[in-house]
Amino acid sequence: MKNAKPTADAARDHSPGAHHEHGTAHVHSHTDDAHANHAHTHGTPASAEAALALAEEYCRERGEKLTPIRRKVLELLLTSGRATKAYSLLDDMRQIHPGSAPPTVYRALDFLLSAGLVHKIESINAFAVCHDLTQCQHGILVVCQQCGNVTELHQPALREALVAQIENAGYRLAGDGIELKGLCSACQAAPATGS
Repeated sequence: MKNAKPTADAARDHSPGAHHEHGTAHVHSHTDDAHANHAHTHGTPASAEAALALAEEYCRERGEKLTPIRRKVLELLLTSGRATKAYSLLDDMRQIHPGSAPPTVYRALDFLLSAGLVHKIESINAFAVCHDLTQCQHGILVVCQQCGNVTELHQPALREALVAQIENAGYRLAGDGIELKGLCSACQAAPATGS
C-alpha cells in the first residue's frame, strides 16, 4: 500500500479540464472540455510547474528522486493534456534531447507508474497523468476511443460495487485499473467525416 501523498490544490490544476466535485465524486478529463465554470485555471505553465513541484516533493518523501528525465516525461504528459503513447513521448523527448532512446522513456514511465503519478491506459496502450498527484486512488477510467481523452471517475461506492459484481461472477481483477471505452462529448459533437 502506498503512503498518502500530501494534499495541495495545485496538483488538481495540472491538466486541462480537471474538475472536482464535492463529496465522493471526482472527475478529471485529460483534454479541454465543457468544464468552463470550474474555478481553477488549467493548462497554464504555472499549473504544470506546481504539479511538478508537488511530484518532486512526493518523491522526496518516498526516498526517491524525480530525475530530470522522469520530470521531463511527466511534464510532457502534463502539457499534452491527453493520454499519450510512449513513442509520441519519445519523439517529444528527441526534440529536447536528440539522443533519447526508447529505454530512457520506458524507464521513466515505469518509475512514474510505480510512484502512482501516471496511469497506463491499457485499451489504447498510452499513458496519462493521475487525476490528482496527491491522492492516486485508482478510480474508473473512461477512454475516448477516437481522440484519446481520458476521464477519471472517483466514486468509491460505484467502484466497490463493480468489483463485487466482478468477483461474484468468479473473476479477480488483474490490476487496479478499470477502463471503460466510449466517445467523449467533443468527438460526439464533431461532424462525422464523410464516407
